[in-house]
Amino acid sequence: MNLKHKIEYSISLIKKAEKLALKYDSEDGFYLAFSGGKDSQVIYELAKMAGVKFQAHMNLTSVDPPQVIKFVRKYYPDVILHRPKESIYKLIPKKKCLPTRIIRWCCDLLKEQSGAGTVTILGIRKAESVRRSKRNELELSGYKYSGSFDQFVIHKETEVSCIKGKDKIMLSPILEWSDKDVWDFLKFRGLPHCELYDMGYTRIGCIMCPMSNKKGIARDRKMFPKVEKAYKRAIANLVESNPYYATKLNRDVDLIFEWWCSKLSMDEFKARNIQQHKIKFD
Repeated sequence: MNLKHKIEYSISLIKKAEKLALKYDSEDGFYLAFSGGKDSQVIYELAKMAGVKFQAHMNLTSVDPPQVIKFVRKYYPDVILHRPKESIYKLIPKKKCLPTRIIRWCCDLLKEQSGAGTVTILGIRKAESVRRSKRNELELSGYKYSGSFDQFVIHKETEVSCIKGKDKIMLSPILEWSDKDVWDFLKFRGLPHCELYDMGYTRIGCIMCPMSNKKGIARDRKMFPKVEKAYKRAIANLVESNPYYATKLNRDVDLIFEWWCSKLSMDEFKARNIQQHKIKFD
């Protein structure tokens, strides 16, 4: 399927879903999850092209690159910015652990709970990761629905209240798009993009995101030194709230931070430091 057909298909999918979206939110229609990245720009533009009712929302995490916030405020002033009740730095000692690839409480608390009780348009794509390659165009919270959209509507038509509490129906209209499709679409529509892409970033997210690789973490540390200092202050408070870090890494804030950035298990990190730097651990 070429880009033209992908655009047509995505717009058709969004149009079909509008009736359902309005049943849950007659005032705003779709809840469009916006991040300031290229994929969220695409779904925003597709929603406009589809002529549907939607409101774009961006959930800030307190570790958002300032370049992204500046870009969104300049080019997407209608996007509603939601600030967290507590910064990630305050949440770290409260959760008694740092967020990691395995324990991603940061996304759960700061992003994924948004849009509850709505039909939410997401800009996720299979090409982004193995995890996302298993996603479906239409999902009900954690439940993956593999049938067609029309079948879903028929199945749920008599149960419009299927969304309860924190549930939401998630629509991913560009799931099958490639990176090239996204960039070609932005160029075709004459849309600007965040300057971070011109600085070597391929994906835009939180500064020092636990899902970033070591190269990405190193780049963030160099570009955002104040964020590293803030994380270390949070780690100092974490050591006081969780003795695990105190006993495992000698209450050493810098050492704990280096472990977190290393992407190694605690035992692997300790073994490497004992061998390379002759560090003694309690």
